[in-house]
Formats: sequence, structure tokens, C-alpha cells
Amino acid sequence: MSTTAHHGTGGAARTADDTDGTGGAGARGGRTPLRGLVWLVWRQHRPAFGALCVIVIGGAIWLAVLRGRMAGFIDAHHIAGCSLISLDPRCEGTQWVVSDFRGAYAQSLRYAAMGLLLLPAVIGVFLGAPLVARELESGTHKVVLTQSVRPLRWLTAKTALPALAVLAATSALSAVFGWVWQVGGDEVSGTYWYSTLGFNALGPVPVAYALLALAVGTLTGLLLRRTVASMAVTLGVMAFVQSVFVLIRPYLRPTVSTVFPKGASAQLPDSSWPQQQGHVTGSGARLPESACASPGDYEACLRNHDVAASYFDNHPVSHHWPLAWTEAGIVLVLAVALTVIVFRVFKRRFG
Repeated sequence: MSTTAHHGTGGAARTADDTDGTGGAGARGGRTPLRGLVWLVWRQHRPAFGALCVIVIGGAIWLAVLRGRMAGFIDAHHIAGCSLISLDPRCEGTQWVVSDFRGAYAQSLRYAAMGLLLLPAVIGVFLGAPLVARELESGTHKVVLTQSVRPLRWLTAKTALPALAVLAATSALSAVFGWVWQVGGDEVSGTYWYSTLGFNALGPVPVAYALLALAVGTLTGLLLRRTVASMAVTLGVMAFVQSVFVLIRPYLRPTVSTVFPKGASAQLPDSSWPQQQGHVTGSGARLPESACASPGDYEACLRNHDVAASYFDNHPVSHHWPLAWTEAGIVLVLAVALTVIVFRVFKRRFG
């Protein structure tokens, strides 16, 4: 007796909905096409997802150990909030201890911050760029698109799972790094919140850039259809975008102006981000610092301009989170816009 299964029977033959060889919508296990696609995406990108897990777990363990050692040193020497040059009376005589702390731990903290600074570009290059480009380059997308699963549903599954993985991984690492930063960041380590490393590693900023990198890589791969070329372009675009935001970051929020009377010690708190300084005349007008910077009698220049005070425009530490959320919001808007473009281009090409 023949036992061959035919289409339309209860046999094991594949149907048009079977995109991963596990059965269609009504097949064994009751798996829907969307769940089947999610499983397919998971299988295709297991190495990348596994690498993200390793980075998160390994990075969290290393940072936890680093935090414990930093906290022990700071508590033992009572230098919390102290810097090499500090206005706080309780920090008097601690310069050498702070210097020893920086020699022992500051570089490790910078390496951790650098990792979070570079992580979005790594995600864009090794996860975002090949996400669609590899399928288009090899032609494997045709296998899926000839099934009854609609192209946009395939693209949704293809992008949603990596986006969730990236969101979870970068959020976890940013949270752990912020936990470490609370102990030895800013004054003690000498890596301040407004530095490129510190700002790009704290709070929502690395998360937003990681999602943007994923969107940039996906769009680049869709347009170029070449994996290696898409990886190179994604790296260049992310380096450009992050460089631009470094330049415009101070202008995302109005600065605070601090005025010091003439002759007074003009020094901002260690945690403030200086922007511009100069002189204030008796009439209240501002003069740039360069007005009396030319060779000659400095005091005579001040008298000639009727200088009565000096000013510092700065971002106090209270501006950190407003600046961070503003930048992250802009970056997320860019990521959403690029994702919309990805879906529009894909729909126009594949229906």
C-alpha cells in the first residue's frame, strides 16, 4: 500500500505558507505565518543575537567588578566628588589620592564608555547592513516572497526582532554603565558627563543611536543590495551623524550665564560644561574675551572698556538629562523616518 502524502491531505508536504519548513498556518503546533517568520529570522541571525548576549553579560559582569573596586577605593580615601582642583573644602589635600584613583580606574571607565560609543556603529555594520542586503544579494528573498506571506509582513518580522534585541541589549548596558558612573564618574575619574565618551554612553543616547544604526544599515542594504558595500556606507554614515551631534550638542538647550565681579575668582563648579567667557562693561554690554587678548597693557584695556565683571556661559550638570533626552529624541525621530522609508521602498519594489 502506498503511503505517499499528497497536497491537500493530512500528510507532511509543505504548503505555500510554510516559510521555514515547520508547517503552514494550520499545520502542526498551530504556528501562524508571522510566528514562523519570527522563528526564521531568529534562526538566520542567531550568531548576531548570541554576540549581543555575550556582550551584555560579559560587559555587565566586568562593569560590576569595576564598580566594586572603584567604590572601595573612594570610600576608603573619602574622595567622593573630589577632583584634582576642587573648591570643596573637604577635598583639600586629596589631589594625590584622586590622581592615584585616576591612574588605577579612569582608563577602564573610558574603555567602557568607548565601547558604548562604538556599539551603535557595530550594530549597524554587522546586524543592520546584512539584514536585508544579504537576502537580496543571494536571492534568497525570492523564496520567501513567493509564499503566501505578504512582503511587508516578511519585512516587519525581519526588522522587528533585531530592533527588540538591540533595544534590550543597549538599554541594559547603558543602565549598568550609569550605575558604575554614579560611583566614579565626572570629577573623580576626570571623564565628565559632557565629554564625548561620557555623554554618548549614558542614559538614552546609546540606545537611540543603536536603533538609528540599525535603520541606517537596513536602508543602505535595501538600496545597495550588496552586503560589504552596505556595511562600509553604514559605518561612514554613523560616524558622520555622531560627529555632527557632537558639534550641535551644546546648542540643544540654552546655556546659563554666571557673572563674577571684577577681581573675584572666576571659577565654575567642576561639573559645569563651560561654553563661552568674556567681560561685562559697566553698561551691561558683553565683550568677548579676545577684546583684551592682544599684546599690551591688559589692565588698561579693561579700564578703557569700563569692564566691571566677567561672565561664563555654561551648562550646569542639571542640563545633562534634558540635553540627553533632547538628542536621543531627535535621533529616534531620524530612526523612525528611515524605517518608514525602508517600508516604502520595499513596498514599491516588491508590492
